[in-house]
Amino acid sequence: MDFNIRNFGVVNIGGIEVWVTETLVNTWMIMAVLVAFAIIVRVKIKKWTEVPEGKFQNTVEAIVETFDNFVKSSAGSKLSYLGPWFFTVFCFILLSNISGLVYGTRPPTADWACTFAFALATFFLIQYAGLRYQGTKYLKSFIEPVVFFFPLNVIGELARPISLSFRLFGNLLAGMLLMTMLYEMTPIFLKFLVPVPLHIYFDLVAGILQTYVFCILSLSFIGAVAETE
Repeated sequence: MDFNIRNFGVVNIGGIEVWVTETLVNTWMIMAVLVAFAIIVRVKIKKWTEVPEGKFQNTVEAIVETFDNFVKSSAGSKLSYLGPWFFTVFCFILLSNISGLVYGTRPPTADWACTFAFALATFFLIQYAGLRYQGTKYLKSFIEPVVFFFPLNVIGELARPISLSFRLFGNLLAGMLLMTMLYEMTPIFLKFLVPVPLHIYFDLVAGILQTYVFCILSLSFIGAVAETE
């Protein structure tokens, strides 16, 4: 695997150049998997019953209920409406992180542009929650304890999406680089034996852990400015 992000071509849309990069293609593939899964679930739940009658409905309800409880415990019950958004984010980041299990695939989350986009969405949700639940009190917090702290408070607020994005990006990129170097140093007859345990850690265990960390930090930040319990 090349350390650089490959570019497959450039598409001109209305005079604007859009680079079709490896990250973009892999993102589309993951989105296609999620959409296909959503369609399958939708088809299977056409005959949804009040009392679950099959294993599939039980499983789906258990997953949804578990994630709803996760959102409530992390951000507070009054922010439970954020559950669908963060469930989508969780699924996408998780699939992106573990896509490195497929040999030669560069996880989209190993590209800072991808992780920063999600962190930026969290940043806007933080501002929305602060203004919605605190109003002018939230704006006033930027000049506390004195007005001279305004630049520092703004920098601290801007640091949140940057730290969130770099934490996820750095961990995924480091794992990808280590696995790439290991493949290069391992003799060809051991390439499918030696890296397997490390794949389980860097791609599977670390991938799940970093997905959880990103979501719980995002929810905690939003819950803090919303002054939830």
